[in-house]
Amino acid sequence: MDNPKLSAASTTEGLPISPSLGPALAQALVPPHETILDRRSLFICALCVGLALAAAFLAELLIHLIALITNLSFYGRLSAEAASPAGNTLGWWVVLVPVAGALLVGLMARYGSKAIRGHGIPEAMEQVLTNQSRIPPRVTWLKPVSAAISIGTGGPFGAEGPIIASGGALGSLIGQLLKTTADERKILLAAGAAAGMAATFGSPVAAVLLAIELLLFEYRPRSLVPVALACATAAGMRVVLEGGAPVFAMPDVASASGAAQITYILIGALIGLAAVAATRLVYGIEDAFEHLPLHWMWWPAVGAVAVGLVGAFAPRTMGVGYDNITAILANKFTLPALGFLCAMKFLSWSISLGSGTSGGTLAPLFTIGGGIGAVLGAAAAQLAPAAGIDLRVAALVGMAALFAGASRALLASVVFAFETTHQTMGLLPLLGGCTASYCVSCLLMKQTIMTEKIARRGIFVPGEYAADALAQIPVKQVASPNVVSLKAADSLETVRAWLASGATGTSHQGFPVLNEKGHLAGVLTRRDLLNLAEPGTRPIVELIRRPPVVVYDDLNLRSALDHMVNHDVGRLPVISRADPSKIVGMISRSDVLSAFRRRVQDGRDAQQGIPLKALAGSR
Repeated sequence: MDNPKLSAASTTEGLPISPSLGPALAQALVPPHETILDRRSLFICALCVGLALAAAFLAELLIHLIALITNLSFYGRLSAEAASPAGNTLGWWVVLVPVAGALLVGLMARYGSKAIRGHGIPEAMEQVLTNQSRIPPRVTWLKPVSAAISIGTGGPFGAEGPIIASGGALGSLIGQLLKTTADERKILLAAGAAAGMAATFGSPVAAVLLAIELLLFEYRPRSLVPVALACATAAGMRVVLEGGAPVFAMPDVASASGAAQITYILIGALIGLAAVAATRLVYGIEDAFEHLPLHWMWWPAVGAVAVGLVGAFAPRTMGVGYDNITAILANKFTLPALGFLCAMKFLSWSISLGSGTSGGTLAPLFTIGGGIGAVLGAAAAQLAPAAGIDLRVAALVGMAALFAGASRALLASVVFAFETTHQTMGLLPLLGGCTASYCVSCLLMKQTIMTEKIARRGIFVPGEYAADALAQIPVKQVASPNVVSLKAADSLETVRAWLASGATGTSHQGFPVLNEKGHLAGVLTRRDLLNLAEPGTRPIVELIRRPPVVVYDDLNLRSALDHMVNHDVGRLPVISRADPSKIVGMISRSDVLSAFRRRVQDGRDAQQGIPLKALAGSR
C-alpha cells in the first residue's frame, strides 16, 4: 500500500480536483467579482419607490391631522389648515389641553402598543438591531395618530420623528407581508423612515445620510440605492404637494471670513457641551419618572402639566414650532426674547419627552440649538466686532450642531441644514461647527440621545463603520501552500499509523482525499481519521460524508469565512481560477483568525516608517 506521504503536493504542482463535483460545489465557487446589485435588488428598489409614495402621503396626512387637532383643541374650529397654538386665548385653561392629549396617548400606549412611546428613531433602531426589523403592524397607524394627538394638543415636538417612525413601520410591514430576508426588511424600514423625513423637509440627501448613520449601520449599494431612490421619490412628491421652497427660508448669507469661521467652530464646540448636558438631563428626567408611584400610562399626563404651565407663560413653546426656527434663522427675535423662548422650550420638551409621550426631537433641538447659536454669536460679535460674525449663520450652525452633538449624525446634520435653507455659503461654517460639536460629544458622552435608551437594555449599537479587515486580505496571502493529501484507497489503519509516526505533514488538522483518478473526493479531519468507532480496515473514502467545498485563491478572507460558516466546515481547499482543476493550498479558521489578529495589531501599534536620521541623510 502506498505511503500517504507520497500524496503531498506543493503550490507549484497543485492537486487535481474532480470536474464533476456536483451542483453543491458549483454553488460554493463564488465568482471573483460578486454582483453588487442583482434582480432581487431591483425588486427591492421598486418596492422602495412605491413605499416612498405612500410615506409622502402619510407625511402629508399626519401634518394635516396635527393641524386639525390643533384647530379643534385651541380654537374650537373644524379645519385642517396650518395653525399654531401660540395664538390661543384660553388663558390658564390651556394647561388642560396637553393633559387631555397626554391621557389619550397613555391609553393608546397601554392598550394599543407600548412602542408608540418616545420619539421614534431609537425604537426603530431597536427593531433593526434585535428583532430583524419586524415592527408590529398596529404601530403603523398608532404612532402617527398618537403623535398627532400629542403635538396637536400642544406637545413641544416636531412632526418629523413620528413621520420617520411611521414610514419605517410601513416599510417593515411591507417586508413582513412579502417573503423577504432580515436585510431586505431593514432596507425597507430605513427607506420608509428616510422617505418620511425627505417628504417632511424636502431634504433627500440628509435623509439618506440619516438612514446610513442611524438605521442601516452599513454603506453598501444593495442598501444605499433603494434608500436613495425612496428619498428622491419622497422629496419629489413634496415638491408636487407643497412646492420647492426651502422649509426654513432665510435671507442669503455671505461667505464667512477666516475669523468668523473660527468663531463658528468655537460656537459648535460650546454647543457640543450643551448637547451632552441636554442628553443627560433628558434621561435624568426619564429616570425620575421611573420612580413615580404611578403606572407609566399616567406619566405623559404628568409631563403634560409642565407643558401646559410653560405654554401659559410662553405660548410659542407649544406645537411643532417650525415658524420659530424660521424666525430664529431670519434674526427676528430680540436676544432676551430668544433666550426666554429657548429656555422655556427646553424645559417643556425635556420634561414631556422624559415622561414617555409620543413625539419627535429634531424640531425642538433645532429650535434650542438655533437660539443658543444666535446668543453665542451675539456675544462673540461684541467681543470681536471686526470678525464679521453673522448672527443668522451662528443660529444656523447652532441648530445643526446641537443635533450633531446629541445624535452623532454628523453628515446628516450638515446636509440637512443646507437642504432646508438652500444657503450654500453656510456649508463651510456648518461643517466646522458640527464637527466641533461632534468631537466634544464623542469625548464626553459614550451614548447619544438616540442610543442611550436601548443601550441601557444591553443592546449594542454600532457607532463606527470601518472597512472589513478580512475583506481586504486575499485568500492566497494566508493559505498554506503545503498541501498534504491522502489516497482514497488507503485503509484507515494505514493512515492512523502514519499519523502516529509524527512524520512531516502529520500535524495538519485537515487532509484532501484523492480518488483513483487523482481527483478531489473530499476532505477528512484528524478527528474523522482517529475516530475509534470506525474499523481500521475501512478505506478512508468511506468516511467522507459530504461533497468537497473549495474556495478560489483570488477571493478575500471574508468570503472564505462566510463559506466556512455556510457549509459548517473548519477548513477549505484553495483552488486557482486560472486552473480550477488543481488545489494550490489549504485555509483554516485559525489561519483567518491569525490574519485578523495581525491586521488589528497593525492598526493598534504605532510604528515609525522612516527614521528621522534617514530623512536628514537624503538631502
